[in-house]
Amino acid sequence: MKAFEKYTLKDMEIRNRIVMPPMCMYSSDDTGSVQEFHKMHYGARAIGGTGLIIQEATAVEPRGRISDRDLGLWSDDQLEGMKNLVEIIKGYGAKAGIQLAHAGRKSESISAIPVAPSPIPFSDDYRTPHELGIEEIKEVREKFKEAAKRALLAGYDLVEIHAAHGYLIHEFLSPITNRRTDQYGGSLENRTRFLKEVIQAVKEVWPDEKPLIIRVSATDYLPGGIDGDEIVRIVDQVKKEIDMVHVSSGAIAPAQMNLYPGYQVQFAEKIRKECDIPTIAVGLIKNFDQVEEILQNERADLVALGREILRNPNWVWSNMHDHDIETKYPDQYFRAFK
Repeated sequence: MKAFEKYTLKDMEIRNRIVMPPMCMYSSDDTGSVQEFHKMHYGARAIGGTGLIIQEATAVEPRGRISDRDLGLWSDDQLEGMKNLVEIIKGYGAKAGIQLAHAGRKSESISAIPVAPSPIPFSDDYRTPHELGIEEIKEVREKFKEAAKRALLAGYDLVEIHAAHGYLIHEFLSPITNRRTDQYGGSLENRTRFLKEVIQAVKEVWPDEKPLIIRVSATDYLPGGIDGDEIVRIVDQVKKEIDMVHVSSGAIAPAQMNLYPGYQVQFAEKIRKECDIPTIAVGLIKNFDQVEEILQNERADLVALGREILRNPNWVWSNMHDHDIETKYPDQYFRAFK
């Protein structure tokens, strides 16, 4: 059964192909530091057998938080808590990834005015963002680099750059939110420039042997936005610099979305085949048969379970037990798997 096979990406060997994707918990405080909740939350999924845990969106600067209760990695003061969290995750057999993020115009933090490529609010309920100048763009790029350096010091196995869900990098990529007329706007190459520069900056401090991946929204679900064909062209612009694409969709602006089990898998499959790069599929995937179909048909290389793994931290062990797969379960839980 492919779901429970090991998978290797660069120097990282995952014990199975199940991923916990980044899901915001809004459970820190204004310091952006790791709390006891985070240790229990991520530790439970590691104990439960998850192969790769990618930590929730972790802001590279205070104004890049989605909320004032987001985790952050903009300061050395946050480093000790991250080290402790990584030790817990890895101590129970999972690999530890971190998603480095900047909320852009969707930041609801009260600490600063939100920023964006263009001064267009997400909706009437959001503030109008400040349009970043060229020097300011360079400063944000350096914030990603500094956060990646701290992620390395904390011991993370993988870094994911958040370029999806309507946050800052996605805002540069999409024509809906990027109305610039300079080198960061207009053509696809220009709109991809900020993502390229962030990747290059991170690679200056993130070792080549460790995986560097990106999260993308494969379609904006809106006329004039990114669609399945354009996301292929975007990934083609950066694929030589990254190791995998985590494929989501939507959230650049309010839009009607047709949600159903596995609704985003088609995009992971398209990017995998047309860009010739490994992908993670995600999106209302619940049961073992869905996971196995995706993997056996080579539609993606890894499968992320979001809501399902919130409901069932022991999804991996439970399904291995249900399918009579021999493995070493946690010693403390041996009674459950007899």
